Amino acid sequence: MLLQMWKTDGDMMNRHSKIAKISIFLLIVILLSSVASATMNVAVITDPSGKDPNGCAAGSQSFASNMFQSTFIFSQEHKTALLSGGEGTSDVRIAAIITALTQLQANATLQQIVGVAQNFEGIRLMAVNPTQGISVGGDFQVYVITVDNGSTIKILPASGGVVSVPAGTRGAIIHLRNSEGNPKSGTADRVRLQTAMNIGKMIRDGYPATTIVAKAFEEVAKDSGENHGGGAVNLISGVTTGDMFTPEQLNDVGYEMDKPYSKVSSTGWSIGFPEANNYKVSPVDGSPLTTIYAYDALRNAITVSGDNPSVSVYGSDKRGLSEATADIVSASVSRNGYDPVQIAKSINRAIDSGTLVGVEHIDTSDLNVKENIKAVGVYYTPAANGRTAPIWKLPINSQIFDVLGNIQTIIGILLILLALFRSSLIKSFFRRR
Repeated sequence: MLLQMWKTDGDMMNRHSKIAKISIFLLIVILLSSVASATMNVAVITDPSGKDPNGCAAGSQSFASNMFQSTFIFSQEHKTALLSGGEGTSDVRIAAIITALTQLQANATLQQIVGVAQNFEGIRLMAVNPTQGISVGGDFQVYVITVDNGSTIKILPASGGVVSVPAGTRGAIIHLRNSEGNPKSGTADRVRLQTAMNIGKMIRDGYPATTIVAKAFEEVAKDSGENHGGGAVNLISGVTTGDMFTPEQLNDVGYEMDKPYSKVSSTGWSIGFPEANNYKVSPVDGSPLTTIYAYDALRNAITVSGDNPSVSVYGSDKRGLSEATADIVSASVSRNGYDPVQIAKSINRAIDSGTLVGVEHIDTSDLNVKENIKAVGVYYTPAANGRTAPIWKLPINSQIFDVLGNIQTIIGILLILLALFRSSLIKSFFRRR
C-alpha cells in the first residue's frame, strides 16, 4: 500500500503522531513479511515551477515481493515523495526511512533527507519535490539526467554518496538493479542507460512527467524483468495509483506492469484480467473492448487532463474498477461539476446497473474531491462474501425471509412424507370409510 501523510494543522504533536503511526505500520510489516526491496526507483521533473499539474512524478517497481513496503511515502504537506530500496535488510531500511521522515518533518533539504541513508548499510533513499529537485543517497547505481533551457541533454552515471538534480532544473534520476532470481539478471546496466536516454529525450520533447514515468515502468518491466508493482505518484496534483498494482497479500508479488490489466468499453464498462479473457464486447451494450496494459493504466491513474479529473481508487484492487470509476466520475463532473453528492449518485447508479462490480454503495464521506487540482479520490468497501453486487435493501425485514424459509422447509418435509407414505395413507383412509 502507498503511505500518504495528508496535510493537517502541522503542529509538532501532529507531526510526531504521523511518524509514530507510520513507524508502527512499518514495524508490523517487518514482523509479518520477508525481505523486500524496490529495485527500480525513478523520479522525473518536467516543470520545476510546480505549476503544471503533471510536471513531477515518481514511482517504484521490482521483481521482488512485498512492494507495498518499498514503493514510496508521499507527504502532501511537503509535496515530497520518499522512495527507498537497497541491499540492506528490512529492519535497517525501515530505520532509515523513519530517520528520513523525521528530517522531512523538520523541513530539512532533500540532500539532508536522503543523506541519512549513508548511516545505514546497503540502504538507498530517493526524495523528490517539484520545486526543490531530486536527490538520492546511500547505496545506489543511477543515472542523473538534466535538460537545460537550450534542450541540451546531460546523462551522468553515479554510485554512492549523495547526488541531485538541482532545484529549478528539468531532469530525472533513475536507479535500477536486478533482483536475485530474476530470469533477466544481468540486464540492469544496459536497461538503466537505455531508459535514462529515453527519459532525457522525452523531457526535451515536452512530454509531461507522468507520461515519462509510465514509459520508464514499461521499458524497465519489459527489458529488465523488474516488473512487479509498486506504483507511482503525481506530486503536484497529489494523486497516486493507490492499491492498483501492489500485492494482494504479504510475501506476494505485485501486478506485472508489462501485462494486460483490463479491458474497457467506450461507454465506461470495464473488467480486469484474467476475467477479461472471457469478454470481447461489453455485456451492457455490446460495444467493443480495448485492452489496457498495466503501464498505461498507471499513466491514466496519475495524469490530470485539462478536461477530465484525475481519479484515484482505494479499498479494492479489482482489475478494471479504477478505469470504470474514472469514466463515471469524469462524466458526472462534466454534467454537474465537482459536486460530491452527484458523483456519489453516479457511482451508485453504475453499481446498480452492473457497470461497477464487487463493491458496496458509497456516500459522500467516501469521496475526497479536490476541485482546485481536478482530482477525486474514491474509497470503496468490497462487497461482502465475494459478492459481485451489494445486498438488496428491501422494505421487508430480513427476519421475515428467515421465517418464510423455515415454513417452506417444513412444507417441503411434509410433501416428502406424503409422497413416501402415500399408499399407506390412502389405504388407511379407505379403511376408515
